[in-house]
Amino acid sequence: MASKSVVLEVREITLAIELIELGARLQLLEAETSLSRDRLVKLYKELKRVSPPKGMLPFSTDWFMTWQPNFHSSLFYNIYRFMAGHGGCRAIESIVKSYRLYLEHMQLHDDEPVLSLTRAWTLVRFFDSGMLQMSTCRRCGGHFVAHAHDPQHGFVCGLCQPPSRAGKTKKAAQTRAERQIAVAGVPAEVPQVSDARAHEARCPAPTLDTVVTAEV
Repeated sequence: MASKSVVLEVREITLAIELIELGARLQLLEAETSLSRDRLVKLYKELKRVSPPKGMLPFSTDWFMTWQPNFHSSLFYNIYRFMAGHGGCRAIESIVKSYRLYLEHMQLHDDEPVLSLTRAWTLVRFFDSGMLQMSTCRRCGGHFVAHAHDPQHGFVCGLCQPPSRAGKTKKAAQTRAERQIAVAGVPAEVPQVSDARAHEARCPAPTLDTVVTAEV
């Protein structure tokens, strides 16, 4: 029995390490492992070199309904449904494997992950408690996260019918600017607003000619 308990403890520690490395919050670790809070805190500090963040976990389903988080969440949950149905492993293991696949997909397409591991874990719990459902888009046929009991007939996803402000955040604009700068071969530093006029005089905006020249 002693050897068995040691093996189980090693498995719990290994799982906790994997979750921490993926960005799990302390509440997630407490829910999915049998390790004490003190041991989890020490383990977190040893791996991250900082104390675990405080505060409550996300508790609202509304975040998953906004435009960009919705299709990131939908991508993850579709992966999770497949893993849970065919992976033959525990729920938390399916979540970890699905989240790793989600991160690989984001990296493959040179996109920033929007969904954290804690959000992904919370998403699965919302589905398990009947607060969310998957709705099928009548245009593309994809399955997307939606509020439970929302009408299924005539559902159109945010990709087929994006809102007017979709993709127009400051972060998205900065990303596009940095990519244009990288293609044109000019320095990557983004000037401050107060220095914009002086920067424009020194470094005029890249044109199609400069881009083509830089590529050649």
